[in-house]
Amino acid sequence: MIETKGYAAQDAKTPLAPWKFQRREVEAHDIQLDILYCGVCHSDLHQIHNEWGGSIFPMVPGHEIIGRVSKVGKSVKKFKTGDLAGVGCLVDSCRECENCQHGLEQYCTGGPSFTYNSLEQDRKTITYGGYSNMVVVNEDFVLHISEKLPIKGVAPLLCAGITTYSPLRHWKVGKGHKIGILGLGGLGHMAVKFAASFGAEVTMLSTSPSKENDAKRLGAHKFVLTTNEASLKSVKGYFDFIIDTVSAPHDYNLYLSLLKTDGIQICVGVPPTPAQINGFSLLGGRKSLAGSSIGGLPETQEMLDYCAEHNITSDVEIINIKDINSAYVRMLKGDVHYRFVIDMATL
Repeated sequence: MIETKGYAAQDAKTPLAPWKFQRREVEAHDIQLDILYCGVCHSDLHQIHNEWGGSIFPMVPGHEIIGRVSKVGKSVKKFKTGDLAGVGCLVDSCRECENCQHGLEQYCTGGPSFTYNSLEQDRKTITYGGYSNMVVVNEDFVLHISEKLPIKGVAPLLCAGITTYSPLRHWKVGKGHKIGILGLGGLGHMAVKFAASFGAEVTMLSTSPSKENDAKRLGAHKFVLTTNEASLKSVKGYFDFIIDTVSAPHDYNLYLSLLKTDGIQICVGVPPTPAQINGFSLLGGRKSLAGSSIGGLPETQEMLDYCAEHNITSDVEIINIKDINSAYVRMLKGDVHYRFVIDMATL
């Protein structure tokens, strides 16, 4: 076993603190990645507080991992020592079900193995995430990272990036479409960048007037203050799609009213409490309320390659790992533009 350093939550009520644990040795098809940067996702906060239930403690969060390959197993073919590589939200899946066979490992019917707060496919070994100095992962779940981009801004692409890229590609959003992006945070700012890059008309839907200039800097063509009745009325029945990134309780019916006939509201944010949906919000206009998770491995690599080609990264603030708990407080207040990334050299 490999002695590993990280930061962990020991239970749902204590702050993250230094913790030593063990990773498995590098097996034939594994790579060992020395972690350089790890993004901070809002789901990290949900899970360390057990807001979704089923949290496994001690928990080492982190699923937006960038690092250098320091060791490869004897049968590894996809990577070599020194390569820049990434690990996102998944570290394994059954590989046999229909979804896995079609590159949709995130929907593995046997249950995927997530990067942390999960179990390996043996259903015994707990996974620990990227708030640590290294990780060992099967090569099939490791991603190639281009040297073209500043890697600090690449880390959040492995969750915030693919979580917004995937539904935009699935529903073929592009030229001729009008799309609203609800919420300008870690997910929302990537949704704006991608949707604009794909050629759609992008409108930022926000409760914060202070975010208008930033939304337009990121690529939004329009800004609608959703607390302003006149502004909201101007986009009733306007959008083909809405990407809903909000992870706090909000009124889904309000935003469904902004869709055209056959419009789709796609939820990628996960509020901690169930939503109430009025059936007439869907019936009036044959509208759909859909959800989308992350992407599978092929699509995530496609997204990373697209970003390298089009010079797209996340807007980030680099932090020392000792400041992670205060960063969580700031994240709850929306005081980050737009993703915290931990410099793991500070561990």
